[in-house]
Amino acid sequence: MPRLDDHCWSCSCAQGARHRSLPRAGPGGLAAKVGDMLGPAALAARRGPDPDPAPARGPRSPGPGGRGAGGGPPGSWHHHLVQRSLVLFSVGVVLALVLNLLQVQRNVTLFPEEVIATIFSSAWWVPPCCGTAAAVVGLLYPCIDSHLGEPHKFKREWASVMRCVAVFVGINHASAKLDFANNVQLSLTLAALSLGLWWTFDRSRSGLGLGITIAFLATLITQLLVYNGVYQYTSPDFLYIRSWLPCIFFSGGVTVGNIGRQLAMVREAISSAGLLQSLYVIRCDLC
Repeated sequence: MPRLDDHCWSCSCAQGARHRSLPRAGPGGLAAKVGDMLGPAALAARRGPDPDPAPARGPRSPGPGGRGAGGGPPGSWHHHLVQRSLVLFSVGVVLALVLNLLQVQRNVTLFPEEVIATIFSSAWWVPPCCGTAAAVVGLLYPCIDSHLGEPHKFKREWASVMRCVAVFVGINHASAKLDFANNVQLSLTLAALSLGLWWTFDRSRSGLGLGITIAFLATLITQLLVYNGVYQYTSPDFLYIRSWLPCIFFSGGVTVGNIGRQLAMVREAISSAGLLQSLYVIRCDLC
């Protein structure tokens, strides 16, 4: 008959042996079990993306505004800002050349002969000024949206932006081509078209408020330029300018604002992709 103390000693020794065997099989056995649980597909995904993931395991310090892991190096934000500014400036220059050419050809806008340049029969300072204004407005729209906490998500695709540009060009074309009995009817028609453009492609309170503010400031600056004899309008009916000009400024602000929002959304998509890639690398490191 085995004694009770034999059972106790045998049990304690067996348990001790089991406890002593766990640390030896810990790293390798645990890794093998985790590998079996992950399966071949997950292990292949772990090995596939980056043959040399050592740089990704370095310290990830957040950049300005929390853009470290997702937005790339701290200077990338400034790089994207400069890129967006150049694109918006180019858009403003092109629109100014095309639309101002239409106004000059229809004798709606008259420049003195000494300031007329050879490029598109327009004053040399018109394209740079319009390009700078387009860059400021295009950067201001997404900035105001982020500060108000109301991200603009209505029809956020490039096809909608291109249709908005086409409608804006059509409104400007109508201001020079359409003949009404008086300027009041033309102004009311263009005002309805401008509000329709905002309702169709924007529908945000920030877009409406910024459009009205831009129209007011641009109209005031234009009044001062015409008053100082820089250029003039034929048949002015609103002090020194045409009464429909604020409608053009309003629709132009909404159009350039949509372009700026779309460019900002492209940058956010790139940052989100970088963040997902960084999270994937962290997950692989943990595995």
